[in-house]
Amino acid sequence: RHPIWFFAKCCHNVIPDPSLARFMCAELTRGYFLEHNEAKYTERRERVYTCMRIPRELEKLMIFGFFLCLDAFLYVFTLLPLRVLLALLHLLTLPCCNLGGLRLLQPAQVCDIMKGLIMVLCYSMMHYVDYSMMYHLIRGQSVIKLYIIYNMLQVADRLFSSFGQDILDALYWTATEPKERKRDSIGVIPHFIMAVFYVFLHAILIMVQASTLNVAFNSHNKSLLTIMMSNNFVEIKGSVFKKFEKNNLFQMSNSDIKERFTSYVLLLIVCLRNMEQFSWSPDHLWVLLPDVFMVIASEIAVDVIKHAFITKFNEITADVYSEYRASLAFDLISCRQKNACTDYSDSVARRMGFIPLPLAVLLIRVVMSSVNVQGALSYSCVSLFYMGMVTLKVLNSIVLLGKSCVYVKRANMEDKLFEKPPTAAPGKTPSRTSKTSRCTAPSGTHPEPDPDPLTPSPPATPEQSVGDGTEGTELKHRTPKKDLLDVDRFTICGNRID
Repeated sequence: RHPIWFFAKCCHNVIPDPSLARFMCAELTRGYFLEHNEAKYTERRERVYTCMRIPRELEKLMIFGFFLCLDAFLYVFTLLPLRVLLALLHLLTLPCCNLGGLRLLQPAQVCDIMKGLIMVLCYSMMHYVDYSMMYHLIRGQSVIKLYIIYNMLQVADRLFSSFGQDILDALYWTATEPKERKRDSIGVIPHFIMAVFYVFLHAILIMVQASTLNVAFNSHNKSLLTIMMSNNFVEIKGSVFKKFEKNNLFQMSNSDIKERFTSYVLLLIVCLRNMEQFSWSPDHLWVLLPDVFMVIASEIAVDVIKHAFITKFNEITADVYSEYRASLAFDLISCRQKNACTDYSDSVARRMGFIPLPLAVLLIRVVMSSVNVQGALSYSCVSLFYMGMVTLKVLNSIVLLGKSCVYVKRANMEDKLFEKPPTAAPGKTPSRTSKTSRCTAPSGTHPEPDPDPLTPSPPATPEQSVGDGTEGTELKHRTPKKDLLDVDRFTICGNRID
């Protein structure tokens, strides 16, 4: 019927005397009964409390992850050269020893020598790249073009990080694969050449990023620096409105840790280059510090806002970050065991996508070109600086190990560290879940899948389903979700977990 008649009938049902005075009186005096919908308002209040807890819990995870990356980064400068020297010394003393058919070097020693050779070759190749020429070439471009280049460099850096560790892992496995097995690879030398070119190209990519950031710092009106910082807030738009599961958020958190640590190293390189150009004047350092703090503050603000709204829209509690921290701590403790399957720095690279070799090569190149080392006093200072780095590495490792034990114990994950690996059946290929599970056994054995009831089990094979009957049917209908300990790949394509 006519809308006016319907409105008048509704007003008559609500207000017996439909007059203007009665309507205004009802609007001014009607009450609210919030207790009738207590569950909804309690949930909304908990969401507010969760958003308020996110910055604190997120920064706890970020700080712990930062020191994990720092530990892996310092390892390249401190313990890796010593391990390479020990491996070479062992190789030189082999003719004096009667091995009796044993292998020349242990797999870890072979990997250390490979890393050392990659570092030396890439550092030698970096001498042919002129940092000053690259800086002036970038400075001659327009602001819009530099903004586009910087975005392309960020995407390329993520792609390099996601594929680089696979190249290094392929090299390590090809070089240490048991001789009695049938080889299906292209050989050690092609893999080594691929790894050298990867580290070299990734180091050049990071150098271009540092040069672009240096140009932004030295621009007169700071317009490029402002555009780069505003580019971080564009990341919020591409993240907060997507659906995230707990494992996807874990990968994003690891990626943010890696990006933040890389940003700090890039800022260090920019400061070194600027201080070297101004003859290490302390006054110029005070000019750089406000811009440095502004970049760091924008990174922290973007991470907090992004994670706060992702957890709000996907109804994820703030306690999930303590689970992420416990998972990273579990990686650290697993790699410190006697029969660990991988080096700690490689584990951090797989978990966070942080590969320290290219960044270390670039930092060495910048430091060697910025600092002039001549005379006995300079070499003494370098030796003291190296001893200080070793001390910092050892202290950082001890503190991280102690904190990791506390986090793992709080999460009740210590039993998983001592699981005994099952005997692998001959002629069977291990499943994907077995490959990605935490390994604490010697190479050649496959770790046992997690028996924890909270951890999903891999789907049953047809033989198991037929043989087990009801149990096979139950396994068939389980949700094939991954545990956090099985998420050890850095992926960014749609934040997916294969």
